[in-house]
Formats: sequence, C-alpha cells, structure tokens
Amino acid sequence: MAVMQMQKFSICALKKDRNAILKTLQKTGAAEISKGLPEDEVFVREDASSQRSVYEKAALSADQAIAVLDEYVPAKSSMFAGKDLVMRSEYDRIKDTQDELSEKARAITALSKRIAEDHAESLKLDAQIESLVPWLGLDVPLNTEGTLKTALLVGAVPEEVSMEGIYAAIAEGAPESNADVNILSADKNQTCISVLTLKSTEKEVEDALRAKGFARISLVSHLTAQQQTESCRKKQEELEADVQKAIEEIKGYAGYRDDIKILSDYYTMRAARYDVLGSLLQSKSTVVIEGYIPASDCGVVKNLLEQQYDILFEHADVPEDEDMPVKLSNNAFSANFEGVVSDYSLPSRKEIDPTTIMSFFYVFLFGMMLSDAAYGAIMTIVCFAAIAKFPRMAPSLKRMMKLFGFCGISTIVWGVLFGGYFGDLIQTIGRVWMGNENAADWNFALWFQPLDDPMRLLLFCMVVGVIHLFTGLALKGYLLLRNKDIAGFFGDVVFWYCFLIGLILMLIPSTIFAGIAGQQIVFSDGLVKFSHILTIVGLVGIILMGDRSSKNPILRVGLGLYAVYGVTSWLSDVLSYSRLLALGLATGVIAQVFNQIGSMFGSGIIGTILFIIIFAVGTFLNMAINILGAYVHTNRLQYVEFFNKFYEGGGRPFNPFVAKTKYVDIKED
Repeated sequence: MAVMQMQKFSICALKKDRNAILKTLQKTGAAEISKGLPEDEVFVREDASSQRSVYEKAALSADQAIAVLDEYVPAKSSMFAGKDLVMRSEYDRIKDTQDELSEKARAITALSKRIAEDHAESLKLDAQIESLVPWLGLDVPLNTEGTLKTALLVGAVPEEVSMEGIYAAIAEGAPESNADVNILSADKNQTCISVLTLKSTEKEVEDALRAKGFARISLVSHLTAQQQTESCRKKQEELEADVQKAIEEIKGYAGYRDDIKILSDYYTMRAARYDVLGSLLQSKSTVVIEGYIPASDCGVVKNLLEQQYDILFEHADVPEDEDMPVKLSNNAFSANFEGVVSDYSLPSRKEIDPTTIMSFFYVFLFGMMLSDAAYGAIMTIVCFAAIAKFPRMAPSLKRMMKLFGFCGISTIVWGVLFGGYFGDLIQTIGRVWMGNENAADWNFALWFQPLDDPMRLLLFCMVVGVIHLFTGLALKGYLLLRNKDIAGFFGDVVFWYCFLIGLILMLIPSTIFAGIAGQQIVFSDGLVKFSHILTIVGLVGIILMGDRSSKNPILRVGLGLYAVYGVTSWLSDVLSYSRLLALGLATGVIAQVFNQIGSMFGSGIIGTILFIIIFAVGTFLNMAINILGAYVHTNRLQYVEFFNKFYEGGGRPFNPFVAKTKYVDIKED
C-alpha cells in the first residue's frame, strides 16, 4: 500500500561509453530517462533520427515477414501463452547474423508482394473475361473492320432492342443501304450487335445506329472473344501456379520464424536506444543522462554502472514542486488490483496508494454480486489452471486472471453462505429425477437464502456500504493528518463522522428502519440522547468549518449550511450498494429460470439430454452476463463511491527505459 519512493539521478559519463551505458540501463529496466532537458552553449542534442529510422524500418520489415509466415504457415499460438523465453547466447547469435536474417525477411515480404501482384492481375483478368461475355457470339477477331468492299460495325445499344427495331432504325436513317444485322447478346441494359454493310453506306448506317445510342466496341484484339477469354484463363492458370510456387517458397522459410522474431525485437530495442540517445545532452567528449529511479533500485544500478564505466552518478530526493513519476508497490495479493487503480488514475505523490485496502473490498463486493458457489469454483479453477498451464503469460493478463481467480474464491464463500449452487440445481434434480416433492424446500445456505429474505440482504448491503464509505473517509482523515491539516481533519472528517453516526443512531429505532429490518429496535434514553448530541455536534461543526477559506463569518456560515446539503450525496452513495442485492438476486433467479425450463421435459432420456443442453447454455450465458455485471459494478463502487471520499489521482505513470520486446523475453545465461 505505497507509492514507491523515487529519486532523481544524474549521470555524467564519457561520450564513448554512451551506447554501452544506455544498453545497461535498458537491460536493468529500472530507470526512467528524462527527455526535453534545456540545451546550453556546451551541452546540446545530437540528431539520431536517421539511425533510429533505419532500425525502425528494419523492425517493420521483420514484423511484415512474421505476418506473412503467420498467414501462409500458421503456427500454434494462444493468447495466454505470452512471449517465448530465449537465452542471451541465442539472442547474440541472432544479432551476429542479422544481415542474413534481414535478407530472408525481405525475401519473404517480396514473395508476399509477388502473390499480391498476381492476385491483382488475376482480378484484372476476371474483369476482362466478364467484359468479353457479351461478345462471345462474334466469331471474327474483335479488331475486324470488314473486307475490301464491306464494313463490319460491332458495338452496343444502351437498351434492349429487337432485331426488327434495329432494322427499322437503319431503314429510317439509311434507306439506300443494305445491312445484315446479328444480335450477339441482349439484356435490359444493353444489346450487343454486329452489322455488316457495304463500305459505301458505312457512314449512313453508323449514323442511323448512333441515333439509337449505338457505340462501337472498345475492346481491340486480333483474337476472337472466345480466343481472348481462353487466353485470359490460361494467364490466370499461370498466375495461380506462380502464387502456389511463391507460397511453397514462403513455407520454406518457416523454420526462420523464431529467429526473425528475435531479430525484430533486436531492431526494436536498438531503435529505442537511438530514440533516447537523440534526447541526451552531449558535449564534445561527455554525455549527461538524467531521470528518475526507485530509491530501492538506485544503489544497485549505481554500483553496476560504476563497476563498468568511468562515470559520476549523483542522486537525490525529488523536489516537492517537481512532477514525479509514480510506481506502485504492493503485496502479492493486492498487486493484481493495481490495474483497477491505474485505469482510474494513479495517485499523486501527495496521496497514498489505495490498492491494498481497495483490493479486499473489491473481492468482497464482487463475490456478493455473483454469489454462486459453483460459478465461483469454475472461475477459480479456470483462472488458476490457465496461469499454471501458461507460465509465460503476459504480466498484465496474468494479473487479470489472478484478480478473477481471487474473486472466484470470494464467490464460492458467498455462494456457500447463501446456498447457491448453479442456482437451485440440487433442488431441481431432487424434485424431477429423484421424485422428492419436498426437494424444493431443501436449504443448503450456511447463513440464509437471499430470495427468501431479500430485505435482510438489502440491510446487510447498506451496512457494507456504510463501512466502505466510512473507510474512505478515514483515509481522507489520515491524509489530512499526514499533511498536518488539523482544521481540515476535524472539519472534513471528524464532524462528518459525528453527524453521520448520529443520524444512523437516530434512524435505527425509527419505524422506517423497523420496516426494512423486520423488527423494532429500542434504544435506551441515554443512547437516544447521545445520538441527538452527536448529530448536533457534527452539524454545528460542519456549519462552522465547512468553508475555512472564507474570513466573512456570514458567508462562512452560509457555505457551511450548503456543505451540510452534502448529506444527500451520502444517502445516494449508500443506496448505490443496493446493486449488491440486485446482482446477487439476478444470478440466482436467472439460474433458476434456466433450470426450470430445462426440467419441463421430464426425467426421461430425451428430457435429460434437453436439460443438459439448456443447463449448459444457460450457465454459460448467466456466467458471462453476471461476471461482466459484477466486474463493472464493483469498479463503479470503487470509482464513484469509495474513491470520491478521499482520492484525487492525477499521478504520472513511471515509464522506465526497458527492453520493450514484442515476441521474446531474454534470459541471461
């Protein structure tokens, strides 16, 4: 439950050692290197963009080659598998053969480009074949214009026209001509024709046809349409053969996939080093590296660098007025919930890390919302089995799986307390398949069944909400005391505790509370009087200290009265915890509905088979919906209700200069 203490470091080293120092820092992954430091007359930045660009392009080429191999030679993979682990010696071997591997990567991408070009050419041929279909009835070459004394007009009219219509158009526009008309093809969009006439009347006949919208064929070839189609298909066969040949060549490179992955990561790390190198301040013979490092890692990194290089390593606490990166440090359980906090906002350097306290509430509330022991068991087994089966799982995914695994354990506990095992599956089996009419009354709840006593659960949810919110208020008090704001501690925390606790004590003996709890609670006169005094003390304190910044007493009291109005937000926050009841009941009710539907077909073989199918589908849907609902609403209770009481956030995440690889992790020999 802490924000790691950061220190600001500065390294002054010889320029000749800059690449080696950066490589060492990148390997440790412990330091964030500052960029954008101001230049002066001595220390300036050197442009390293060209070198960085070279390695970025090389990494991109390797990535493209891997994508091609994955497309044509798919390898077995899983989203849970994570990165491969390679030894440093293997990494160095790839580094030494980088030119040869880069050439292979370029050859793979060239083959992919060749395949793409062949496919594009084949598509063009498809279009050409399609355009030739209307002219397949023409048994002369497409570029035929006639003979010595005759002219052949080949073209199309943009509508469906009959033979008589064409002859009529020719007779009207060229009455002195003799023409022989053939309709090659026709549809509602166009009519393709060939017209044979004397050369002497060619112009008159064509003009007559143009009056109908006639246009000559745009295809030019010394082949007939049929011959041209066959030629296109032959070219397509050749292209397909070339594609298959290229694919076989790509498959021949499949054995280099792992090496090319390592090569890509090597180039990526080199590009990252040049990116940092271009941001460093350098003189003629020295280089300055500044940044932030966790105090716990500072001594180790300092000793490591001083043993290898001639450097001056200075470090000190980060000044109070400086924006410091934030890195969280939590125990093995709570660390899995850091993503929930970071998704909201990291704490500022003046705040505490709420992860540890939040994590226990998170698991507690999630389990209450799902509250089915069987569902929790499935979650727990699936999550921890996946972690065991895939030890190289990505850290962020592993933390998420552990989060749901722990929430599954909480769900088991709440399911046992509430007697939920796939809803009322046990009762359904007892009633339908065992013939026990009293099975519906079986009660396996260690505490009580929410469906039988929902008001009891609602009251418990409200109590949980008050505890959760009061914990947030206590954390606010801790922060105020840590910052030595005594007036704020009393005005914003102590008096609110008095006011709220007093109101709760006044509510408990009321008829409203009795209607919810199902029983009347009677306090002694002394306790009733104490609740009134506590409420008044809190109310007066809030009014007088609600706005401590104002020196005008009238304005201060007015703003204090307005602050008292904030009790309504407390009421709405507490009521928000009724979602614990709603989602808990929803899980059980939906499960019972599916069980009831499945049992409608009786206990025979067909009925049993149908029940199993309906039960399996219903369980999957119910778990999917309610696990998502529990996750969303548990987050909401943390973000909107809990954090709102003490947490502001706004911290900048710690961004260490580390080997950010995409495919492999490197292990030292």
